[in-house]
Amino acid sequence: MRMLAVVMTLSAFAASADQTFRLKSAAGLELHNVTAEPAVYEGRSAVRLVEAGGNDEHSIAILAESSFGDGVIEAELAGRPRTGALDTARGFVGIAFHVAADGSRFECFYLRPTNGRADDQLRRNHSTQYISHPDWPWYRLRKENPGIYESYVDLVTGAWTKIRIEVSGVQARLYVNGASQPALIVNDLKLGAGTGRIALWAGQGTEAWFSNVVVRVRPGNR
Repeated sequence: MRMLAVVMTLSAFAASADQTFRLKSAAGLELHNVTAEPAVYEGRSAVRLVEAGGNDEHSIAILAESSFGDGVIEAELAGRPRTGALDTARGFVGIAFHVAADGSRFECFYLRPTNGRADDQLRRNHSTQYISHPDWPWYRLRKENPGIYESYVDLVTGAWTKIRIEVSGVQARLYVNGASQPALIVNDLKLGAGTGRIALWAGQGTEAWFSNVVVRVRPGNR
């Protein structure tokens, strides 16, 4: 019985179809309004993203081999305003999921690193953000549901930050830097329960780095 239990446990682990993306180069990325290049940042191999066109708020690099429904996404990322960016730049950096094949629709959690330790409390309260592209940008969510789709979390501009996104049906939770409690909870994903690909996301005026994306898909939801 003990051997059977071990076999069943190993089988369940194999069925979870974990995916690991080391991101040491731009290989395997589908670029939308963004440039990508290999880099070493703060002693770590990574991919550096910078928006290409400047006219589209959403610059994404889709992980071409990814597939995700319900499960967990873990990533290490860093963001800061790039040289010459507007004063409103915050170093926007995040992860998109349930991304449509052409990149036209997705859900996303992102960070505003410069808000994390701002002297203005209202800015601090806007450190994390959920959006759903294209119909639910941050400004619509903030106007119609103030304080619901963004929150405070301690962030350091330009520092490597670990994030964890848990998705189950229409609920998603964002955890930052190994915290046991989520920094942001969304109970009504605007695209509904679904599947899609995963993408690296960078906002306007941002220089962003990404490393070590790990995807753990719930069996049957890939």
